[in-house]
Amino acid sequence: MIGSAVALELVRRRVGRVVLMDARHAGEGMSGRSSALVRMHYSFRPEVELAVLGRRLYAGWLDWTGAPSLLRHTGFVRFVGPGEEGHLRQNAAMQRACGADVELVEGARLRQLLPGWRVDDVALAAYEPMGAYGDGARAAGDMVARARDLGAEYRPRTQVTGLRRHGDQLTGVDTDQGPLAAPVVVCATGPWTSRLLATVGIRVAIEPELHAVAIVRPVQGAAPARLACIDSRTRTYFRPDGGSGWLVGDFSGPRGVDPDDFPQQPGLEELASLVTRAAARVPALGEAELIRGYTGIYDMTPDAHPLLGRMPELDGLVVACGFSGMGFKIAPAVGVVLAEMVSGAPSSVNVSAFRPDRFQQGEAIRVPHAYQDD
Repeated sequence: MIGSAVALELVRRRVGRVVLMDARHAGEGMSGRSSALVRMHYSFRPEVELAVLGRRLYAGWLDWTGAPSLLRHTGFVRFVGPGEEGHLRQNAAMQRACGADVELVEGARLRQLLPGWRVDDVALAAYEPMGAYGDGARAAGDMVARARDLGAEYRPRTQVTGLRRHGDQLTGVDTDQGPLAAPVVVCATGPWTSRLLATVGIRVAIEPELHAVAIVRPVQGAAPARLACIDSRTRTYFRPDGGSGWLVGDFSGPRGVDPDDFPQQPGLEELASLVTRAAARVPALGEAELIRGYTGIYDMTPDAHPLLGRMPELDGLVVACGFSGMGFKIAPAVGVVLAEMVSGAPSSVNVSAFRPDRFQQGEAIRVPHAYQDD
């Protein structure tokens, strides 16, 4: 869906011919496997700014894409690790300065907000009343439809097999449907990025990481799911799913997987362990019925922050990848910022810290008030 957002913003700016290519159909890749949380709690200011802009575009989805809103509002709460309350205070203050709606909650207020949850070990939490979740496949489809309405060419079932170059200038792409000449290519290919850039001799620091997700349904009579949550103590995240169900996800997973050949479903033991950890926070999950599980792949970078911008090795090549699990919530904002970059317009968010060559320069991102699991 990152590519869909970039294409939509490029065609809105009338930069010339815009062609969006997809190996399958919009939303059938990792976008359709996204947990699709919308929250603004990050410890790195540029990511907060992207999340705030993304939230604003999701709120105006009808105006931006012509499609009805896809958000389900739940609220969102963030629990951090032991001794990290000071970082939480600093980050919440920074988020408010960026325009995020966040408050710090503790004690009786926390227990009132989270009835039935175990919070005795939580001294302080961050709460976003406007937290929500969406649908990655639908979001990608909505943006593609709008981009086509505005004049973009969409080519589904078109596999990009390589990039083309002449010296230091990018000249286009090779596909299974034939070559396409282009002076600028935005590579928004997630865990496939390393493979694609290698066709022109460029190495990029991205490693695929497999993540498991469980969908559960509470027993009859149990309180329905309410808030979304990221919990450092249990190393899980969870949110409502549909009517009364829950979606439960893991913080990490094995790396080095093949994005074209990976397990489509986690094992039952893995799912049971994941839900048991989350149930330490929400006991109702311990009695819930496991409906199904699925997997997805994060495109991880060494510092867990994205790569955004022009590749200095090849004029005309722009990358938007390495989102490390945060892609859905900032995708509309990335579309805006990358389109501004390509068209030469002033940037809505300063994303220079995400430059793709930072690791070669020994300048990995270091966050002033990072959590241990950032």
